[in-house]
Amino acid sequence: MKTKTFTFLAILLFTVISVNGQNNTKKNSPMGSWKFDAPYAPEGYTSGIITVGFENQKNTTSMSFEGSDYKIPGENVKSSSDSLIFSVYIENQDVKVLLKIENEAKMSGKAIYSEGEVPLTLTKSAEPGI
Repeated sequence: MKTKTFTFLAILLFTVISVNGQNNTKKNSPMGSWKFDAPYAPEGYTSGIITVGFENQKNTTSMSFEGSDYKIPGENVKSSSDSLIFSVYIENQDVKVLLKIENEAKMSGKAIYSEGEVPLTLTKSAEPGI
C-alpha cells in the first residue's frame, strides 16, 4: 500500500513540475491600429498608420500616410507568433514590409523597395484608426 501511495505521489509531483515548466509566454497580437515612423523614408512617407485586422479567415493590413485619407491595402499578408509580413503597392513599386512584434505595444522592422531599406518603428494606437 505504501509503495502504491509513494508511486502515485511521485507521478503527481512529476506532472505538476512538468506542467509548470511549460512555456507560458503570451502571444502578442498584431491586431489593431499602429502609428508608424520611418524617418529615412522619402518625404511624404515618413509617418502614418498601419491597420491590422482579420476578415474572411485571413489576416488583412492597410497603410495610410500622414496627410492622406487614402488607405493602401496590404497583399500577401503573413503573420506568425512574432512577426508580420506584407506588401503594399506605392507609386508603381512593390514595397515589402517586414515587422517583428516586440511586445503588445511595439513593433519594429523595415520596408524594402527598389532604392533600399527603410527602418520602421510602430507603436500601438489607443484609438482605432488613429
